[in-house]
Amino acid sequence: MSDPVLLERPADHVAVVRINRPDARNALNMEVRRLIADHLAALTEDASVRCVILAGGEKAFAAGADIREMADADPIEMMRRNAFRLWQQIAIFPKPLIAAVRGFALGGGCELAMHADIIVAGDGARFGQPEIRIGIIPGGGGTQRLPRAVGKFKAMKMLLTGDIISAQDADAMGLVSEVVPDAEVEARALALATQIAQMPPIAARQIKECVLAGQDMSLHSALMLEAKSIQLSFASHDQKEGMAAFLEKRKPGFEGR
Repeated sequence: MSDPVLLERPADHVAVVRINRPDARNALNMEVRRLIADHLAALTEDASVRCVILAGGEKAFAAGADIREMADADPIEMMRRNAFRLWQQIAIFPKPLIAAVRGFALGGGCELAMHADIIVAGDGARFGQPEIRIGIIPGGGGTQRLPRAVGKFKAMKMLLTGDIISAQDADAMGLVSEVVPDAEVEARALALATQIAQMPPIAARQIKECVLAGQDMSLHSALMLEAKSIQLSFASHDQKEGMAAFLEKRKPGFEGR
């Protein structure tokens, strides 16, 4: 049998972490969650990788948690699984992360996509947090990340009804970065990843850090973080290279140092 999570290297400085459980619509069982977390931990330390794509299959990015695996679990068993730690491994991934979403991104699949920095959705993609329909609430950040992405009122409607929305509606409410034809999703995600991978990786990591940390700070504190980060960037070789290339009217060669 194929591995339930695959690691691919489609271009220089770009990696793809692909969920590969087509028979289960890429449901996120504990093995898949652990493998995603392990791959991202390894890619954090891999200096050759500057941008990562999270992908699924043609019919499902990830259709939610594996209900069969949790239906009979008790609270202590759920605590021992410690899924929160695995979600945190994704949340703290410091490099740019792009979700390439085709088909269903429901429940944990929608939450997984929301851990990304950019979401490229196919025009046939479907998003939702339907946990309420099976008697539970989202457990991978849905009650927190969704309101931050789309606002309280849109989020509450999705969370309390469990309704599934189209890629077009997700785009209109700000849940995705862009919508492209289904057949072009992965090519577009790869083009974006390749473009980002050509940027200075230290600056990319600082941008991500400032945006994510700043969301939970006061504006004054967040602006202070930004000010310190831009000051720090002047210690990098890439800053010198980028500005020299601009003045010399040539393409820069960023090295990540």
